[in-house]
Amino acid sequence: MDTNLIIYLACICFLFIFGKVFIVPIKKILKLVINSILGGIVIFLINLIGGIWGFHIGLNIFTSILVGLLGLPGSVCLVIVKLLI
Repeated sequence: MDTNLIIYLACICFLFIFGKVFIVPIKKILKLVINSILGGIVIFLINLIGGIWGFHIGLNIFTSILVGLLGLPGSVCLVIVKLLI
């Protein structure tokens, strides 16, 4: 009977350790994905508003990740680079 209790406690400890090891990277990846989606929406809005004046930024995975990682400064950086090129 004592062996079963020790095995149950060991399994519970293993689950806690396993959860701690893998939950942090999953949270960071999920945050990157959500920010990239929001970055893509920001680029779409820039293209929608800029389309009046013929201004267009390519919407791809790299630009959306850039805006997702950097936020508003990333979108401003893309606009400035597009104006300079």
